[in-house]
Amino acid sequence: MSDNIAPKSLVLVVGAGASKEVNLPVGAELRMKIAQALDIKYNDGYLRSSGDAVIDDAFRVLATAADPLTRNINPFLSSSWRIRDAMPQAISIDNFIDSHRNDGRIAVCGKLAIARCILTAEAESTLFVNRQEVNSRINFADVDGTWFNAFFQLLAENCQEAEIDQRLSQVAIVSFNYDRCIAHYLHGALQNYYGISAERAAQAMNNLQIFHPYGSVGQLPWQAQGNGVDYGLKPSGQNLVKISEGIRTFTEGIDPNHSRIVEIRRTLEQAKRIVFLGFAFHRLNLSLLFPGLADEQQILNRSTYATGHGISDADGQEIRRELSSLGAVFQERFNFRNDLTCTKLFREYWRSLSLLP
Repeated sequence: MSDNIAPKSLVLVVGAGASKEVNLPVGAELRMKIAQALDIKYNDGYLRSSGDAVIDDAFRVLATAADPLTRNINPFLSSSWRIRDAMPQAISIDNFIDSHRNDGRIAVCGKLAIARCILTAEAESTLFVNRQEVNSRINFADVDGTWFNAFFQLLAENCQEAEIDQRLSQVAIVSFNYDRCIAHYLHGALQNYYGISAERAAQAMNNLQIFHPYGSVGQLPWQAQGNGVDYGLKPSGQNLVKISEGIRTFTEGIDPNHSRIVEIRRTLEQAKRIVFLGFAFHRLNLSLLFPGLADEQQILNRSTYATGHGISDADGQEIRRELSSLGAVFQERFNFRNDLTCTKLFREYWRSLSLLP
């Protein structure tokens, strides 16, 4: 990221709790879905009785590539059962994969399960659009009470269509979620609100930086000139293998050769305001975002906002201390609210978060 790029007026750091508002699973729910998907068993040795059929097919694709003669999927089944059995204990699937960073097959099976479960969750979300229907679009009335709508209102406040490119360029998003909810929603919302084409909306969206430190289940078709992954796609086994390669482990997430970690950290360092939405403040993720300041560096005197729904007051104080020690927040201007949902945070601090000059 070049030094002459203007700092972002607002940077959102988004966790699983934010996608929950449109019916995607939070960490504990995702762990259980992954365990169920990887519980692949067979009756009479060959009739699958449980687990996910697409992952089963993906194992066969990988086994064939590894050894065309035997096509032995048993090593993949063994790794998938290890993940299944450990999910009740894990903080998250990411933490479990990181704990077994030297076991490549654990990472492969975990990534397949993540990709499959996230695509299924997209298909079951409030934002899903059935492209087989004529003139299909997001049901925006169903999204009215979510932070997605509140955020769009912030973007569109006193903003004409010709000005939306510049408005979007003021914002960046760091999403720890593998889904594409935010990009998918905004692309549709721009078309609906301003009456513009899908192509014009995609052009506008090019001005909004969205980072996925741990990757995602692929670019959407409008982001990849029609060659992307449909929102809520039901993939084949072969396709799932390819999609899963876009999921990154923690180690890959902080590797400049595999991620945009340098640009992410620089964007946060220069941000005028930061908002944490549905973010659990896991230490792995904090160390990814904020590696810590050198002794001579000063904490930025900026306002920071955070939801902490479900986080205790005691942990909230510890989060405040940790972020301050990392140089991520200025304590007197850190608004940590465990009494607010993502939507309510936007309502509470509407003027403070405004993008108006």
